[in-house]
Amino acid sequence: MAIAGVAWGLYSLRGRGVADPLAATAGNFARAAPLALVLSLLFVANSYAGAAGVTLAVVSGAVTSGIGYVIWYAALRNLSAMRAATVQLSVPPIAAFGGVIFLSEAITPRLAAASAAILGGIAMVLLSRSR
Repeated sequence: MAIAGVAWGLYSLRGRGVADPLAATAGNFARAAPLALVLSLLFVANSYAGAAGVTLAVVSGAVTSGIGYVIWYAALRNLSAMRAATVQLSVPPIAAFGGVIFLSEAITPRLAAASAAILGGIAMVLLSRSR
């Protein structure tokens, strides 16, 4: 997770100066695809891939992630590195409440407390930085 966090931070910092977020994201995906295919071939003997599963994987992985990355790169133009890092921390509560709304997951005291702590911390940073 630490490596993923550092990689996302570097990806975000590099994306701040991108003129065309769509082209940059398409290029990033095109460079990552060969590695993903090679790694997939290593595990093909122990897998099953139906047409519906492959279609859902492509849509959820490439299409929706690609759209999210394009939006993120576009938003980065107007954010300082500190503000971008802080705003990025809102993703876990947003995802959790997406599960509540779309999957009828329960709002537990733990979810409420963790979300309040994260969002409260974000608010504190954003308010202190704007002064």
